[in-house]
Amino acid sequence: MDGGGGGGGEGITHRTVAVNGINMHVAEKGEGPVVLLVHGFPELWYTWRHQIHGLASRGFRAVAPDLRGFGDTDAPPDVSSYSMFHIVGDLVALIDSLGQDQVFVVGHDWGAMVVWSLCMFRPEKVRAVVNLSVAFTPRNPARKSVEYLRSLYGDEYYICRFQVLH
Repeated sequence: MDGGGGGGGEGITHRTVAVNGINMHVAEKGEGPVVLLVHGFPELWYTWRHQIHGLASRGFRAVAPDLRGFGDTDAPPDVSSYSMFHIVGDLVALIDSLGQDQVFVVGHDWGAMVVWSLCMFRPEKVRAVVNLSVAFTPRNPARKSVEYLRSLYGDEYYICRFQVLH
């Protein structure tokens, strides 16, 4: 039975897991090696609803969380709670809560950037990685991400449009 989380298909279960100081919503299905599916921006676990079924039918346990600040996962009010270290820490704690030493990881869009960071910060947690839509780009401390994207794509680029100006 599908529970909570906005629907998404028969047999996908939903639960909340306490990880890294927040409550994280997780959608999952299947038994076997874990495939962690990390959504993009502005998306939710729901992005992966078809892949969850496909992976589960092929002997995997597909796990798709809502990242920190998205969907039914807690959204801490302080902007400093959203560093890549926090987000990767959430995934590491989720992996541990699943009783896994290593998982397969798939990231899309913003989730690909998170997954690249997971691979760099905690490579021992990753068995293999697949990323969609975003190639690895080394961090450049001299460049601010949003300003750089705005210079390339303009103010109407979706990431730029979602920015709150103070």
